[in-house]
Formats: sequence, structure tokens, C-alpha cells
Amino acid sequence: MPVSDEFVDYVVEQLSSWAEVSVRRMFGGAGLYREGAMFAVLADDVAYLKVDDSNRDDFLRAGSAPFEPYPDKIKTTIRTYYEIPADVLENRDELARWAQHSWLIARKKK
Repeated sequence: MPVSDEFVDYVVEQLSSWAEVSVRRMFGGAGLYREGAMFAVLADDVAYLKVDDSNRDDFLRAGSAPFEPYPDKIKTTIRTYYEIPADVLENRDELARWAQHSWLIARKKK
């Protein structure tokens, strides 16, 4: 589940016009935080955003899958984080919109 420094830097840069984002490394991956609320997870150079019933369908319509931290070992799926679609990750404005929604979810759950 390691994430490369280059991928972390890329995602943080993509989000830089939206908000100040901090990174906390954990278990080879990383969590992305805004104002103390974790709204995204990075693992294996894939980015995931926090979801709940208010935005899960957006991810499903885009063909996204939930975060699976150990796909080769235990079939563990974390359904509160879904993969960011590539076209969203590449578009700063769209990514900011999706990240804002996920951050509001994370703040509410905090």
C-alpha cells in the first residue's frame, strides 16, 4: 500500500487552489487533511475521497471502487472511501468540488 512522494505531491498540488491540505503518512499510504479532518486517502498511487450516502452514487456512476487496503491478503474493503475518477483528479476545479463535499462529510463525522 505504499504511495510515492511524487503522487502525494501531485495530488496536493491539484488541490492547492482549493485549500491548504496537510499530509500524514500512515502504513505506507497517506491521509489528506484540511483543518484537522481527513477527507482523502492515498495508497498505491491511487487517491480516494471520503463518501457517505450523499455522494456515493457519484462515485459509483463514475465506475469507482471502494478502498481495499490489503487486496492480496484479506478481502477488506473500506466503503467510506472511494477512488477518485481519473478525469476528476486531472481537473483541478472538478477535484475541488468533489474534495469540498468529502471534506464536509469528514468534518461532520469528526
